[in-house]
Amino acid sequence: MAVRKIVSIDESKCNGCGLCIPNCAEGALAIIDGKAKLVKDLYCDGLGACLGHCPQDAITITEREAVDFDQEAVEKMLKEKNIGEKHVEHKETHEHMHEGGCPGSRMRMMQRREVEDDVNIKQTSKLRQWPVQLQLVPASAPYFKNADLLVTADCVPFAYANYHNDFLKGKVVVVGCPKLDDTRYYAEKLGDIIKSNDLESITVLRMEVPCCSGIAQAAKIGRDNSGINIPIKVVTISIEGEVIKREYI
Repeated sequence: MAVRKIVSIDESKCNGCGLCIPNCAEGALAIIDGKAKLVKDLYCDGLGACLGHCPQDAITITEREAVDFDQEAVEKMLKEKNIGEKHVEHKETHEHMHEGGCPGSRMRMMQRREVEDDVNIKQTSKLRQWPVQLQLVPASAPYFKNADLLVTADCVPFAYANYHNDFLKGKVVVVGCPKLDDTRYYAEKLGDIIKSNDLESITVLRMEVPCCSGIAQAAKIGRDNSGINIPIKVVTISIEGEVIKREYI
């Protein structure tokens, strides 16, 4: 046992939202009795991939005496929980994180077969307003009134080829990156938009990578804080460009 960096959770700030959980590749965090807690010290590598995804700022990295991080114990625990069916991929992800990355930024190549017809089809843009960045749009913009709102993680249009026709058509869009931006600001801005505009519907498009869950969580927090009872449809897109999940929150 030695002094090392390790996650610390301020339970007085934690509201149990669980946003930190999918961003811990080692499964070191869990919601217990309504609060996020470190399951065991040996599961935490101290790299802090979960930091920045807590809307309450309840998670920090501290230095204290703790047992060493144990990758083998992590893999065993994940397999026992049936989280680790792809334990080889998980190990590669963990190694990449030690190189300064995270599951959402792990490098990969997709093999694409070029189809001749794809080159000749010209689509028309379905964009109805400007700007689109969530940080730039005013909550009082007239195009939000009675609109169908599409909240899009900014990687989605690159991954999903038919984004304009399948999702953007007929909707007003705001775009953001929960990995790079402040999700607390997103939640506040989305709450203002929801509260002020009598929206017809809200759809959130996110990527499958764990850090992208923040954009759906920001929409949920914004909706809840607005006091408006409107369902949010969340659609998850795989890195290969396929719809893999649809749910309501």
